Amino acid sequence: VQLQESGGGSVQAGGSLRLSCAHPNYGSRCCFMGWFRQSPGKEREEVAGIDSDGSTYYAASVKGRFTISQDNAKKTLYLEMSNLKPEDTGTYYCTLDPLLVGVTAIPPVADFGVWGQGTQVTVSS
Repeated sequence: VQLQESGGGSVQAGGSLRLSCAHPNYGSRCCFMGWFRQSPGKEREEVAGIDSDGSTYYAASVKGRFTISQDNAKKTLYLEMSNLKPEDTGTYYCTLDPLLVGVTAIPPVADFGVWGQGTQVTVSS
């Protein structure tokens, strides 16, 4: 397994969760890394990303509530989620691609070649 997510769960609206994604085979500055999510019947959508320089990018729907970060020593990508809403419910996927270097926006799903298995986040009202 190249990417291993953890930290999903069930919370009430307004609560917080932290997702982790271990990527032991890749350096933290290797390339663009990100989080996407998917709900039943919907397409996978971008949530947040971090480029090889450490700049971060967010979908408008999560900006101000979610924070993406890296622990270089642990080779782990994080997604801190606060003030969660029912519409944040879905399966969250960690992703990266070694070819995505010098990218300054979250690339589309099809550009990412390495994906985790996903972790479920459920937010109840």
